[in-house]
Amino acid sequence: MPDFSSVRRRIFAPQARDGALRMAIWAAAGILFACAAWLMLDVAVRGAAGLDWRFLVDEPARAGRAGGIGPILVSTGLILAVAIAVAAPLGLAAAIFLAEFLPSGSRFAAWTSISLDVLAGIPSIVFGLFGNAFFSVWLGMGFSILSGGLTLACMILPLLIRTAEHGLRMVPDEWRHGAAALGMSRFSSVWRIVLPAAGPAVTAGLLLGLGRATAETAALVFTSGYVDRMPSSLLDSGRALSLHIYDLAMNVAGGDRNAYASALVLLLFLIVVNGLAMSFSDYLLRKRIAA
Repeated sequence: MPDFSSVRRRIFAPQARDGALRMAIWAAAGILFACAAWLMLDVAVRGAAGLDWRFLVDEPARAGRAGGIGPILVSTGLILAVAIAVAAPLGLAAAIFLAEFLPSGSRFAAWTSISLDVLAGIPSIVFGLFGNAFFSVWLGMGFSILSGGLTLACMILPLLIRTAEHGLRMVPDEWRHGAAALGMSRFSSVWRIVLPAAGPAVTAGLLLGLGRATAETAALVFTSGYVDRMPSSLLDSGRALSLHIYDLAMNVAGGDRNAYASALVLLLFLIVVNGLAMSFSDYLLRKRIAA
């Protein structure tokens, strides 16, 4: 009769478990890499045929089937500029207040953390409805770049606040105590010591927020609008690049070629932004280690 106890010992030995876990990790990483590579390769192959300099500067023609995405890129840049310009200082100020000036065990801090987590998980279509009701209708901004940018700012604020807050809390308390021992005020120690040390986390939060805002579609349908002409001011309607891709792919017959070319532009933009943010984070980290 076979000895099953010895078989079980061999199967569940630490070396066998470590090997199985290692294989599972490599398999999961391989699947993720394959999916990302397939997605980027598909967009690159299909979009490269329609991508040239004229495509980046010309105006759309024939409902986007022809022409380029010049006004689309300008509208996208303005929407993102409004969103980051509003969300970055508000998010950083809120994160500093939560991490540095609010007692971590207080009831207000607990309820604030729960509220931020709930807001971060709300679907973007809900933010779009809120932005339309508040910015477009109640404040009278209508379908405009300003309305879309402010809506995106509200949407990415929870992500910016939580990421920056965690980065600030990771700074050792000894740094704060040393600053206080040198006679520095609370604000000076935060501004000159704690905030530079948390620079990589703050940059990561900005990167995540910018990436989510760039790829957003649902929230902009109700706020910035569909108009694909060149905007003359922030109160003009403007079509974002992600919304342009959706419209070409779903509503315009024969728009697949320009949809893939636009998707390739969006993908390249995200790669460049990620690369710059990672380089800047590494620079801040090396600077902090050297100091």
